[in-house]
Amino acid sequence: MGCDAHEISIVITDNDQIQQLNKTYRGIDKPTNVLAFPMQEGQFADITPGLLGDVVISCETAKQEADKANFSLDERMSQLLIHGILHLMGFDHEASQSDARKMEDKSLELLRKIETNKELNIF
Repeated sequence: MGCDAHEISIVITDNDQIQQLNKTYRGIDKPTNVLAFPMQEGQFADITPGLLGDVVISCETAKQEADKANFSLDERMSQLLIHGILHLMGFDHEASQSDARKMEDKSLELLRKIETNKELNIF
């Protein structure tokens, strides 16, 4: 039995750059912490079938959020990376309360696998 491997691209940027992406692709003219750009759907999905998509994280926002929540930057980056990857896999916390719960459960499951701080929760 085989396993389909998929790659992701991770981009770490600042608030100015992520704000531009957020404005261009979501119509929201403000910075955000993470954006996910799936490559497995749409008219160009067959161009790079092994690429799951891109996750873009604002290190600037992640640092602010980590400081506010008393997390390390590494812990916050783990949270955001998991969040972005789950979006690439089709999870959508904005679709419904049930979908949000499913995404939260999967986020916490994955976070527990990669972070040693067992007190760290999803955001």
